[in-house]
Amino acid sequence: MNELNPQTLAQQLKTLAKQAIPIYTQKVEAIINNKIQDHNQIELTFDYMLDFCYDDEMLLLYKKLARYYFTINPQGTANYINYYRERYEDE
Repeated sequence: MNELNPQTLAQQLKTLAKQAIPIYTQKVEAIINNKIQDHNQIELTFDYMLDFCYDDEMLLLYKKLARYYFTINPQGTANYINYYRERYEDE
């Protein structure tokens, strides 16, 4: 059985995040450029992006979507900011 050591796992997570960035960049740009206001579509995008917000580039993209979504749903945006904080910020 192949066991992953912490360094290998960390590297694989970094690689996975780097692969996700172009995908979510395209999704966020499409939401913003097309002025999409569908709460479900935007929040689903947040949900998936949150898994990769340990990466600084993904976090910037998450914040970009949050700034856009704030104009549509301030409370929903606050929720997603809190979800990020609960998951990634030190207590």
